[in-house]
Amino acid sequence: MPDLTFERAVGGVVAGIDEAGRGPWAGPVVAAAVVLDLACLPPELARRLDDSKRLSPARREACFAELGFCAAIGVGAASVAEIDTLNILRATLLAMARAFAKLGVPVDHVLVDGNKAPSLPCAVTTVIGGDGKSLSIAAASIVAKVIRDRLMTDLAQAFPGYGWERNKGYGTALHGAALERLGVTPHHRRSFEPVAACLCRLR
Repeated sequence: MPDLTFERAVGGVVAGIDEAGRGPWAGPVVAAAVVLDLACLPPELARRLDDSKRLSPARREACFAELGFCAAIGVGAASVAEIDTLNILRATLLAMARAFAKLGVPVDHVLVDGNKAPSLPCAVTTVIGGDGKSLSIAAASIVAKVIRDRLMTDLAQAFPGYGWERNKGYGTALHGAALERLGVTPHHRRSFEPVAACLCRLR
């Protein structure tokens, strides 16, 4: 379970950063930066924070709502066009930098999930598997996941048939079949192989 070991080790005001949506065939990549206010963070909420992938959608939504009262939060995204132009890693780092820029509070140190860090105007430590180790990164993973899931659910209303309300743009059998049947939307990542292959077949 995540705790504050990494936060206490680096000291000062610490932000956790994580992303959601590196692997899907469609939709933006979304990142969140979170600074927990430990003076008002409810102990029961701290115990529930975890890697977003380990939480049910209902638990993520509940944690997300509560974090709004005890954390500074910044959210950033990189578009499908930026993903296709830059590649997914660079687009992810761009989304992380944008999330940090929107925090609105001074930060001494940033903990980033993974082994690659965006360029930021403060000290940065990468933590592999950080969303399961650092409370701040876990909180960021929840925020990024909830925001992106809501976005994909909204896009599913405008582009029905791909199952985005359920698969959130990831490569499922339903999504693959819909690509063949309905074609490629403006929200598909053309640099991703399954989408590129579909475009080639349609030419």
